[in-house]
Amino acid sequence: MATGGMDEASNMKVVLKHYVSGSPQETDMHLTAGTIKLKVPKDSNSIILKNLYLSCDPSMIFKMMKLERQLTDPYVLGSPITGYGVAKVLDSAHPGFAKDDLVWGITGWEEYSLISDPKNFFKIQHTDVPLSYYAGIHGMPGITANIGFYELCAPKKGDYVFVSAAACGAVGQLVGQFAKLHGCHVVGSAGSPEKVNILKSKFGFDEAFNYKDEPNFDATLKRHCPEGIDIYFDNVSGKMLDAVLLNLRPHARIAVCGMISQYNREQPDGIQNLSSIVSKEARMQGYLATNYYHLYPKYLEMILPLIKESKVVYVEDVDTIFWMETGST
Repeated sequence: MATGGMDEASNMKVVLKHYVSGSPQETDMHLTAGTIKLKVPKDSNSIILKNLYLSCDPSMIFKMMKLERQLTDPYVLGSPITGYGVAKVLDSAHPGFAKDDLVWGITGWEEYSLISDPKNFFKIQHTDVPLSYYAGIHGMPGITANIGFYELCAPKKGDYVFVSAAACGAVGQLVGQFAKLHGCHVVGSAGSPEKVNILKSKFGFDEAFNYKDEPNFDATLKRHCPEGIDIYFDNVSGKMLDAVLLNLRPHARIAVCGMISQYNREQPDGIQNLSSIVSKEARMQGYLATNYYHLYPKYLEMILPLIKESKVVYVEDVDTIFWMETGST
């Protein structure tokens, strides 16, 4: 909490105590108190942020692990974990940002953050939508859905589209709605009856199923996608991907966005049916949304009217963190 009129503030942080194996638990992290100067260092391009919303994304688990096949630099133990967030600029030495600007980008899980190089932060120009949307549909998850579906999969009207983990976060729910707007037939998978109902009743999926109730994914896909699959938006990989490969239509496209089923495995599942990529002349491509940020203005131009006209709906879970000084009651 900032002290009125002072250049220094107390700063509560969420830090990683140790690297995790398997699913992270609350006990793997703890709150710690510190202080931060609310003025940027001289002769820098830094900005000081007051963090408003922090996004909890599945990919963060990679940074909580220390693996031989490390996909990204792990978190530094004892330092705040980081992720996408929405913040307000309190002080700036960067010519592209001014005091009171609202921004989104990768920030610390803490009350205030010093960002030494804010080149990958975006200024928020449209404040007639909830600010939290910039941690989701108007931020990284939104452009991830847009790039994977439109740029990589090149959809055509009438395509049969399957989205795995379609109700897990912002990406899947958006891909399904984009596909419906494009005139596609859309099937989704989710992990509970409630999420299956949301996919069909709120997001307009034509069909959906609870993968936990399905012992044979190949049979499930043949039941829900009897014509085969033109586009697979992959958020899980593993056995689901293997089953999809058996159900591809000619010239199918697969966008590999995530691998939720593999994140906690020491030994990933092997893929057995890759020959379908050849026999169906299919295309499978992974991607990083950060390499497409130059298309962000184009994405905003598309998504803002769709949200305002309720042609796309967005469901988010927002929790409040009550920062508490160590030892207080």
